[in-house]
Amino acid sequence: MAFLAKIAVELKDAVAQRRVLGAAGSLSTSQSLAQGRGWSVEDVTCTYGPHDRPTEEQHRRFSVALVLAGTFQYRGASASDRAGQLMTPGSLFLGNPGQWFECNHEHGYGDRCLSFHFSHELFEEIAADAGVPRDRRVFPMLRLPATRELSPLAARASARLMTPGKWHEARPSNTEWEEIAIEIAALAIRQANSTAANSGEPIPSVAARITRAVRMMEDDDALGWSLQRMAAEARLSPFHFLRTFEQVTGITPHQYARRLRLRRAAARLLAEQTNILDIVMDCGFGDLSNFNRAFRMEFGVSPREFRRERISTRPSHPAR
Repeated sequence: MAFLAKIAVELKDAVAQRRVLGAAGSLSTSQSLAQGRGWSVEDVTCTYGPHDRPTEEQHRRFSVALVLAGTFQYRGASASDRAGQLMTPGSLFLGNPGQWFECNHEHGYGDRCLSFHFSHELFEEIAADAGVPRDRRVFPMLRLPATRELSPLAARASARLMTPGKWHEARPSNTEWEEIAIEIAALAIRQANSTAANSGEPIPSVAARITRAVRMMEDDDALGWSLQRMAAEARLSPFHFLRTFEQVTGITPHQYARRLRLRRAAARLLAEQTNILDIVMDCGFGDLSNFNRAFRMEFGVSPREFRRERISTRPSHPAR
């Protein structure tokens, strides 16, 4: 099973378990993966749903969370942020210290994220090294969409959650997680300060239909649907669906589906010894040459180079 698909299945299992237990409102459950000087990373699974009342929370440190599965609405406390942003797999959830927020699952159950946290001192250092001016070293928005620049990091982070295979017996070390944490913080602060916030918000009922479409696309079968079929499922015209999907997610349906397939393929290249052609077919690319071109455009290298470069940089023994 493709690993990113496995993550979605595990989320569904957690939600199903909550329903079996009859829990009225479940808090997020976190597993600490690694930590170091001024940073930490957690695997967070949330089983909230439409009938759970969201609670107001506060970011204690700078936060960057990579959404792995599920969707949710992320709202800030300021008037400009109350409409909220739809968080989808591959997007980044951003937070500044002291910022109040709430997450709402009004259109579906559950989500799973890799949540990175940074002290003010470390984040300031990362932002400075990334070339961000001193007066712009905070996040000016709540979310970054699933961009091409983020894909390599998303694939690496996702692969690090995989149960170690025969050829890689050591669990991911603190050093590996630290590298990903610093890179994801630098990318987030750079992109957040160079990306204009979306103007205007879609009608809530339309946004709900787009959210359901995004959740359907986590299933392999729906990834191959045409624009017209997706629009029909959302009960929108193809033009309205396309325009609203891009407004809500930051990218077009075609870009979203292709990027999701490529992230799944990249995670498997890192986490498995499976033949590349088998991965190509499993991830919905019917032609190896087309896959190679798409992969190179997304990650800057061929699939074989991506696998070789990433594996060759891994430490041979776990950190002690």
